[in-house]
Amino acid sequence: MARGEPERFEAKLGRQPFLITMEVNPPKGTDLTDLLAAVEQVRELVDAINVTDGSGAIMRASSLAVAHKVYKAGADPILQMTCRDRNRLALQADLLGAAMLGIRNVLLLTGDDPKAGDHPEAKPVFDINSAALMQVARGLAQGRDMAGKELSGSPQLCIGAAADPGAKDLDVEVQKIQAKIAGGAQFFQTQAVFDPPSLSRFMARVKPLGKPVLAGLLLVKSAKMARYMNEHVWGIHVPEELIARFERAQDKRAECVAVTAELIRGVRGVADGIHLYALGWEDLVPQILREAVGSPR
Repeated sequence: MARGEPERFEAKLGRQPFLITMEVNPPKGTDLTDLLAAVEQVRELVDAINVTDGSGAIMRASSLAVAHKVYKAGADPILQMTCRDRNRLALQADLLGAAMLGIRNVLLLTGDDPKAGDHPEAKPVFDINSAALMQVARGLAQGRDMAGKELSGSPQLCIGAAADPGAKDLDVEVQKIQAKIAGGAQFFQTQAVFDPPSLSRFMARVKPLGKPVLAGLLLVKSAKMARYMNEHVWGIHVPEELIARFERAQDKRAECVAVTAELIRGVRGVADGIHLYALGWEDLVPQILREAVGSPR
């Protein structure tokens, strides 16, 4: 049975001082038991829940279908949509379909190269890039498709985009963010942050642009995982001192809670909120939020 209408994320942008989002990965199959259990645990603690779209170029269930299930479970979903797998016809169709299902929030991304995933022989599409897709979404909301044809009914969309506080060239990154805002981006979620001072420098550059920025925080599970991400995952750098903490820790889950709570306290007052990459440890999110911010809601 569907729950009541969740409070909308878009209504909180610019109004709520500290936003909290997290993400879930659709299953590789049809069993949503664990995913919906995670949603139930956190739905009253977070403002929205991202549903990833083939993250890491791994084949998983439809993000659109799963986002609809998240919505029916009483949480406001943020549908992630990549340009990797669809051309402009399919992208527009899915944006309209999402709106029909009550899904308003979309995080528009370019997408990971299929060669990095579990179907490396897959042919990527990349008909348009994420900045162009934002312009498409804004056009749909204004009543016209990418070809300028008038729509019969317009979707109500809240458009999000990704940002990289650790970019080597902040000038270039700020230019990309400005282009995304010009394309219609209303909020940003960042790559994983492990260095609050670096985030502060980034926020000093983007705060004047006037769009909420949620700092991405990744739940590290072990020193081995951290080193793997440093070597193989673009945009992530886990500091050696943090890796050393996990090497010493006897209880890795307790250390994950402690480290993530510290990071939340470090970025609070700097960013406009946080976005949690739980990576299967969604059950730790309530404890992390309690330790970091007391009663978050």
